[in-house]
Amino acid sequence: MVDTYIVAEIGTSHRGDDALARELIHAARDAGADCAKFQYVIADEIVHPATGTVALPGGATALYERFRALEQPQQFYERLLEACRLADMDFLCTPFGVSSARALREIGPSAVKIASPELNHTELLHEVAGYGLPLIISSGVSKLCDIEYALSVTDRQRVTLLHCITAYPAPEEEYNLRLIPALREILGVPVGLSDHSEHPELVPGLAAALGATVVEKHFTLSREGTGLDDPIAMDPTMFTRMAATVRRVDAIRSSDPDEGSRKVIREFEKEYGASRVEAVLGTGVKRLSAREAGSYWTTRRSLLAVRDLPAGHVLRGEDIAPLRSETLKPGLEPRFAATVVGARLQKPLDSGEGLSWEHLLMRSRPLR
Repeated sequence: MVDTYIVAEIGTSHRGDDALARELIHAARDAGADCAKFQYVIADEIVHPATGTVALPGGATALYERFRALEQPQQFYERLLEACRLADMDFLCTPFGVSSARALREIGPSAVKIASPELNHTELLHEVAGYGLPLIISSGVSKLCDIEYALSVTDRQRVTLLHCITAYPAPEEEYNLRLIPALREILGVPVGLSDHSEHPELVPGLAAALGATVVEKHFTLSREGTGLDDPIAMDPTMFTRMAATVRRVDAIRSSDPDEGSRKVIREFEKEYGASRVEAVLGTGVKRLSAREAGSYWTTRRSLLAVRDLPAGHVLRGEDIAPLRSETLKPGLEPRFAATVVGARLQKPLDSGEGLSWEHLLMRSRPLR
């Protein structure tokens, strides 16, 4: 029987309020979700204090300060897990660095979620790969080589990949849903969907028709709320429509394994128009979407200085961090951290500046 796993991405919409968190969990359950997902935010693991203001769905936001305001103690996440257990909901949470991952592990989750910008966060991937837990990894703002790299670091036997477009909201016509079966075939892992499009049913329903094992969508009590993702999240009515559509698609595919998917696509074509459906299905070729292309280097992780460093300084591990650069100039990929530690700077590196090869005088090695 086909049974798509439905995740309500609550994120930080609880605003640190236990009662609101419980209300969100129960509302997500009643709307048809199997799982409530949260975000374990530690600001210094995500962006540099000098990041400044970023345009988000809710308006211009001082990003570092907003993340600081969203930080909660470990005990809060323990209460979230218990609230999910009492509501008969699965608990899922996204860490953004090694510290939050280790704190999350102490809580005892049954799985860990990695967000799209952390697809190249080498240290975090190695950390969670060592837990022996199932991993759900989103793949927005990525190229095929980025996904292959993440799978090479983690245990792909434990990974479910989520196709995603990292834009808020994401244009439905950029979703290229034929990537779901294509990535499954190329990479040999289950593939689902993390959806940021605005329509409650079109993208999730078609994704389920193409065999998505997971459908994740942001969830809130009200799109007028003050949560970071509330303006693009589904409210309970919208999420209920989405979940009902996914379950209907599941039923059609279960009753007719050979033709069920094509039946669903034809049904959607009648309801939404063949050209609109075809635009959402796309080519099945993995490339950055139009909305993602301009933020590829700044959304993903790169090595930034976390203090002012003079020319001649020998780099230490604590001098740099793998952060989302956002408004700042990005640096080298995090996978090069072990290579550059011990190298000497040939010119100053300011706090918040991306580390480049041009900054370095590499360690000399004897010729053999």
